[in-house]
Amino acid sequence: MSTNQKIGYIIGGGLKESFSARLTVNPLSVQEGGFVVADSGDYRFYGLVTDLQLGATDPRFADEQTESRLPPALAKALHGQTLYTNAEILPALMLERGPDPASAEYKTWRSQHPEDPRPIPVKTVPQHHAEVFLANQEDIAAIFGDPDKDGNFIIGYTREQGHPVCINLDKFVQRSAGVFGATGTGKSFLTRIVLAGLMHHNKASVLVLDMHNEYGFDDIASDTKMRVIGLKSKFQSRVQVVGLGAGAKIRGQVPSFNLEIPLSEIHTGDVETLSRELNLRDTSPTVLSALFSSFRTGWFAKFRAMNREEVELEDERTGKVKKIPHPESVAAWALASGVNVMAAEALHDKLRRLFEKPYLVETPAQDGVAEIIRALDAGQHVILSFGDYEQDLDYLFVSNLLTRKIRAAWEERTNQFRSRGESFAREPHPLVIVVEEAHKLLSREMAAQTAFATIARELRKYYVTLLIVDQRPSQIYDEVMSQLGTRICGWLGDDLDIQAALSGLSGRDSLRGMLARLQPKEEVLLLGWGVPMPLPVRSRRYDDQFWRELLGDRGRKTEGKLLSELGFEP
Repeated sequence: MSTNQKIGYIIGGGLKESFSARLTVNPLSVQEGGFVVADSGDYRFYGLVTDLQLGATDPRFADEQTESRLPPALAKALHGQTLYTNAEILPALMLERGPDPASAEYKTWRSQHPEDPRPIPVKTVPQHHAEVFLANQEDIAAIFGDPDKDGNFIIGYTREQGHPVCINLDKFVQRSAGVFGATGTGKSFLTRIVLAGLMHHNKASVLVLDMHNEYGFDDIASDTKMRVIGLKSKFQSRVQVVGLGAGAKIRGQVPSFNLEIPLSEIHTGDVETLSRELNLRDTSPTVLSALFSSFRTGWFAKFRAMNREEVELEDERTGKVKKIPHPESVAAWALASGVNVMAAEALHDKLRRLFEKPYLVETPAQDGVAEIIRALDAGQHVILSFGDYEQDLDYLFVSNLLTRKIRAAWEERTNQFRSRGESFAREPHPLVIVVEEAHKLLSREMAAQTAFATIARELRKYYVTLLIVDQRPSQIYDEVMSQLGTRICGWLGDDLDIQAALSGLSGRDSLRGMLARLQPKEEVLLLGWGVPMPLPVRSRRYDDQFWRELLGDRGRKTEGKLLSELGFEP
């Protein structure tokens, strides 16, 4: 007999539609999104309350206010017989529990099922009048995992009873994921919570493309004016904060090292991804191809050094002076290479915004790209803060170039591991790349040109996945959205954004209203690969209590532990 709180019994429904249950408790004690279970025979069914509907045996009882005309006891009895509430339950999973362990049949059933049964998608229906209960903590743990087991990370708590709900970090990093929510719903805090879990449990290396300098060092919340703890503050040497450009400082603090990009590392494809931002012409790819053919890897430096000058030349026969392109001008190169001069000069004009970037240098003080790759490969975490370079042009250009290099490195490592085996090559460390403002890199126009769409589609087999953070999921290429595994969704008000966040999921029609009615900054809807079934939860708060629960005593390190982390013998 279940010890859960009984709330009603099944009265109808089917596999292609929700189950319907008649409530036997005050409807105010049951909420939309409630996690419920129903026992029928050897099976336990798990579902989600998606709607509550008032009903009456006769419309007249609903219309007449009997509580004001009849004595309270009689009115209450009449209400119990004539007025009722039905709950619509979205079936999600079922578990074959077998007969009562105290019964004679259990031994036979257990011999036929030697392994502990696991929840599976619903394939049948409970009987009429099967009892429905609110899920208890054991039910939550059976479906979402035991919080005490390694790899299970508490992301929030059930809204009714406050039971902890976990996501499986091993599954989370196996496919790309997304954190969505309208502006001001706390996406960055949710992302910090998830990243802290990944770093603490050491499930993957993390590269954060930190456009707004929020994740590395301590910050001040714009709404509450409270201190927001940076990931570097808690994980110390395990997190490398990288500043873009020589001498860059982040929140007034010196980063671990600085990233300068050598001109020889810039590919023509990196510029083509900026077509929209730089308003490049249709002729630009042709000019870029000719530049690469002429100068190979030195094309960017050569093109930047070209001038737009003319020189005067006297005709020996006529004595007239005419102007011709300077030998080191764009026009001179275009004429010699058979390229349209106007197209070449137009591209040169457009690229001036890129030519002037101080972080693009001939010879950097250190190979920052290689340092980032080495740190990630060693299991450390890197937060690339863009510092003063917060324009979309900087974010698009640097993010795509860096990710292209990382993609190539992880593909090479994976191929070596698979071809040579563990005896000769180490298995690549899983990598999660965090992309803020994801629609800028993964829109329909941009997705085909950047490395990010390829990562979302194909690179999970190379141990690389994305965590995209965005307030407008409807602007992200639908092919990329379809590849996302786990989705953590805060409140979304736009119908198109809600539709995009739920794309590819079963029961999305029932979940649409639930997503639109979440409490901003307090609740999220868990969906997809990393969780067995959809569930709205009260999200954890990113505060001192969170860090105490996550790190415990390990958050206070001794001198010996710090020296050990830095590679010294204590």
